[in-house]
Parts: sequence; structure tokens; C-alpha cells
Amino acid sequence: MNIDKIREDVKLKEGEILHFKFNGSRNQIVEFDGEIIETYPAIFLVKLVDDANHIKSFSYSDLVTSSLEIIK
Repeated sequence: MNIDKIREDVKLKEGEILHFKFNGSRNQIVEFDGEIIETYPAIFLVKLVDDANHIKSFSYSDLVTSSLEIIK
């Protein structure tokens, strides 16, 4: 996958409520619902639905390496 294509796809999903699956350290899998609120050249920000005060940041390389999956 081309990182520029991924960046465009994430930008198109900005403002949508999506389901995320993150493969963290030590094989811990975290699933959550969130809204992509900002996109930047290297990262994007996700505001959690369950906790409106909590914002997570991810890099586009997380999607390339399948550490992060975006599920509709």
C-alpha cells in the first residue's frame, strides 16, 4: 500500500464514527469506537466515543504495518 493513498483514505473518513482495532505491545489487542478529528502529514487524531476527553494519535505507518485496523 502506498502511504499517500492511505493518507487520502483517512482524510476522507474524517468526522465519521468508526471502529478501530489496535494491536499494541505484548500482543494486547484494544478495540474502540472513535471519530477521526484531525489529520496531519505524519499522524491523525482519534477522539474516543466512550470518553470524549480522551484523544489518541496514530501514524499512517500503523495502518501500513497492520498495527491499526479501521473497521466500519
